[in-house]
Amino acid sequence: MVLRLVAMVGSHDAPYPDRPPAPGASRQADHVSRRAALVLINRGSRQGDADLGPALDLLRQAGLEVVEVLSDDHRRLRQSIAEHRDGVDRVIVGGGDGTLNAVVDALLDSGLPLGVLPLGTANDLARTLDLPSDLAAAAAVIAAGRTRQIDLGCVNGKHFFNVASLGLSTQVARELDRETKRRWGVFGYPLALWRATRKRRSFRADIRCDGQRRRLHSIQIWIGNGRHFGGGMTVAMDASIDDGMLDLVSLAPRGLWRLVLSLPQLLSGHHPDQRLRHWRGIEIEIRTRRPMPINTDGEVTTQTPAQAHIVPKAISVYVP
Repeated sequence: MVLRLVAMVGSHDAPYPDRPPAPGASRQADHVSRRAALVLINRGSRQGDADLGPALDLLRQAGLEVVEVLSDDHRRLRQSIAEHRDGVDRVIVGGGDGTLNAVVDALLDSGLPLGVLPLGTANDLARTLDLPSDLAAAAAVIAAGRTRQIDLGCVNGKHFFNVASLGLSTQVARELDRETKRRWGVFGYPLALWRATRKRRSFRADIRCDGQRRRLHSIQIWIGNGRHFGGGMTVAMDASIDDGMLDLVSLAPRGLWRLVLSLPQLLSGHHPDQRLRHWRGIEIEIRTRRPMPINTDGEVTTQTPAQAHIVPKAISVYVP
């Protein structure tokens, strides 16, 4: 693990931007006496060794004091939010969707707004928010100070930005190891999918969506909060990360080539095929015959039976 703290002195006089209170959090804003950013960098992410100098210089020039924490340990990144929450007025996360998922609960508890420096493989949250991939440009978005309140999904008490999923995706996550991500980038997803289909298993699920019960035979179920997931796929054409709804999509069992032919629908979020079913709701329950692992933003964090719900307007995020 690599850990480094850097303080860059900037303006101490500028006022704070408004920040929404996190559910259940008691934010002591008057403890903070300067404009400061906690910058968390996951050196283990795909682009974690990128040159951050221009982005950090831009933040400093905008009058921010920067406290930088570099680590490949998600626990250390979470702890840093708790340690510094009363001395900063925003948290900036440099990493991918897995890094963001790892710190989301600590971020929600802090009540601080979020800035994103996309350093991951898929960067689906950044894609949903139309954030630039260039780090200096992403830092400029944060410096400009425009925020948007976004929803979070929550499954079995674990919050997520983009999607919770079970079935084929958990096998894809196993196949998409760090070496595959570093070597192939976003193109590693089709490779991992091809490997996973050889081990795929269909399952039956009992689903309740806002009280309406459905039984189905599936190979993959997604519960989407954001618009994009899985390296650029779209959960639904009209899905939005601030619409106050979850989108449930189920993919019926099919052969490899039919699965490949479904990819355009998954990329566009248009689901005319009856083998690709879509529902929308605020509360979703999923039960399976045996416990099945569930990914949240690409990381296995819980299992069925699953209770999922939307947390509207949960976090403020800096956006263009």
